Amino acid sequence: MDMQIKVQRAHEAAQIVAQLGIVERNKVLKTIASQLLKSQDSILKANSLDVEKARTQGASPAFIDRLSLTSERLKGLSDSILQVVSLPDPLAKDIGWTRPNGLHIRQVKVPLGTIAIIYEARPNVTVDSAVLCLKSANACILRGSSHALNSNRELVKVMRHALEICNIPVDGITFIEDTSHESVTTLTSFTQYIDVVIPRGGQNLINSVKANSKVPVIETGVGKCHLYIHSEADLNMGLNILINGKTQRPGVCNALETLLVDKKIAKEFLHMVNTDPTMQKVLFHACPSSLPCLSKAVPAQEEDWDKEYLALEMAVKVVDNLEEAINHINRHSTGHSEAIITNNYTAAQTFQKLVTSCAVYVNASTRFTDGGEFGFGAEIGISTQKLHARGPLGLEHLTSVKYLIDGAGQVR
Repeated sequence: MDMQIKVQRAHEAAQIVAQLGIVERNKVLKTIASQLLKSQDSILKANSLDVEKARTQGASPAFIDRLSLTSERLKGLSDSILQVVSLPDPLAKDIGWTRPNGLHIRQVKVPLGTIAIIYEARPNVTVDSAVLCLKSANACILRGSSHALNSNRELVKVMRHALEICNIPVDGITFIEDTSHESVTTLTSFTQYIDVVIPRGGQNLINSVKANSKVPVIETGVGKCHLYIHSEADLNMGLNILINGKTQRPGVCNALETLLVDKKIAKEFLHMVNTDPTMQKVLFHACPSSLPCLSKAVPAQEEDWDKEYLALEMAVKVVDNLEEAINHINRHSTGHSEAIITNNYTAAQTFQKLVTSCAVYVNASTRFTDGGEFGFGAEIGISTQKLHARGPLGLEHLTSVKYLIDGAGQVR
């Protein structure tokens, strides 16, 4: 089917989806959650085709991890949908006031309309995006990558069937199968049908969408996340958080990519890192001061301070003090998530105040930067921009406002 026809149909479906009450919207989400589990065999079969193709092409383990679906992950997706069901209606807020001239003004929440999500090889994004859009009464247009084409096609088929069961236009969830670069440019030119575009993926994808889209863009960011071990840190805590942030799922955007260590405790802490069995799996790109302390390390190059590895690799730098750590982060960060390990209250407060990223942690892992972990339910992405939405993009960020004014013949 011609892309313009698909997009137009999605726009038309959005008008109907926008009229659904919260009971109807939650019913759809419950049906999707149920259908995902009922269709597990067909979904996993489709996903296995994508995974096998990626392996044949030599994809990295982190890439395979992002691409793979399992029974457990499908159960997790279904459970996360039910968590979204339990969340309040994002359109329920209604604020009113009366002006001295008698005009009564109300600010009400409304859906954005038709949202296009352009993303890479993470089939869970297909479900998360559709669910959040429907809960906030939006229609969605999904354009994934060629790597997950079979998985995405099957997931969309299952979710469109759920819409059909609930007597809602199936084009409320629309799938663009064309994965060419040209399809992105074409899709983001339909200003008359699409209200906002959300790119979710690597820097090249995000930059391309920002440069070429005629539709307004909500930018989701690349994750160049830092961990700073302060001179007054609990070193065992720091090691545990480093292990979690770097090795649990190295291919996700909230994984750690750079370790900064205060020079006062550098030798002791880096010895702990070097002898830890889990961290021995990591290749370090180390500065001159840290290189002798790490047996599995190569000299860091300037570009390493700006690199998102998405693998069992990370950059390491010894810094003189808190000020140097903050300056380094603000210079090289993508604005995603940063953490400090310290028992010094003043240092913690200074770090949180001066680091400019959207999520700044004290004594906790950056892996918590996630819509579900923040209590937002699922998320469409992590926004690192400062306009409209910042941090995990949840339901609240997929709405806008309009004003309803009642009068009795007033003129100005």
